Amino acid sequence: MSRKRVLVTGGAGFIGSHLCERLLEEKNDVVCMDNLFTGQKDNIRRLMDNPYFEFIRHDILEDVYVECDQIYNLACPASPIYYQYDPIKTGKTSVIGALHTLGLAKRCHARILQASTSEVYGNPKVHPQPETYFGCVNPNGVRSCYDEGKRMAETLFFDYHRQHGVDIKVIRIFNTYGPRMRSDDGRVVSNFIVQALRGDDITIYGDGMQTRSFCYVDDLIEGMVRMMNSREGFTGPVNLGNPLEITMLELAETVIRLTGSKSKIAMFPLPQDDPVQRKPMIDLARNELEWEPMVSLEEGLKRTIDYFKTI
Repeated sequence: MSRKRVLVTGGAGFIGSHLCERLLEEKNDVVCMDNLFTGQKDNIRRLMDNPYFEFIRHDILEDVYVECDQIYNLACPASPIYYQYDPIKTGKTSVIGALHTLGLAKRCHARILQASTSEVYGNPKVHPQPETYFGCVNPNGVRSCYDEGKRMAETLFFDYHRQHGVDIKVIRIFNTYGPRMRSDDGRVVSNFIVQALRGDDITIYGDGMQTRSFCYVDDLIEGMVRMMNSREGFTGPVNLGNPLEITMLELAETVIRLTGSKSKIAMFPLPQDDPVQRKPMIDLARNELEWEPMVSLEEGLKRTIDYFKTI
């Protein structure tokens, strides 16, 4: 079987680097594109000597000219600290980045997968969230640059599919964690682990009863690859996440136990538009992709804690 040439935008990031590794294992030529705003060369350093791996430092706000068979579009900062740092650029990355990668897919007749997000559901009034739910999103809040940027990117993907016949796949990623998360990205799993390992207070925003569902990165990558290679005509969107729901207080207590930390829990006000509940309905992924998460939260946290101990 001939090798596919696969472009991964945002390929030096937390999720992108794991995806690049998986694609190389499956005997693909991989082109990793990243502007290194949140991505890190250390994430892909072990891949640099592979003759089938190529790294291009490039910002997808500029047009993209690469020959490829498949495109995974992951380029966009995903943690609130980073996407709120320059909200205008965050919105542009989602929208203009989608236009540039869709234009490339159209020119190359490539299949393209959009890494969308559970944030398109906003602060949901339907629980758990099915793909048919349109969401409850504030269009002018501090998180809107990311939430609405990703929603507009989905719109562009489906318009390119309907108007130009571009072969699209759309996934909605729920909270994902694992090795190579940045210690300073402000996401709850990395925050809790870093604070626990340092013996600092574990900072919980709100009353700790808000919930999330956490998917280990290896499970997510499996779902992404299955979606890319799913049957022709199946576009999604498809939720990829773990339906096991846990409160922030329970997560903090679990991290303290697994790290053996003496950290205490400190409560702070909930940030604007922070969702109170988040849980994916994954029936579509189960039926279409034969996919569901396999790594338990406890096992995934142990692996992630071991990683953070090394850095």
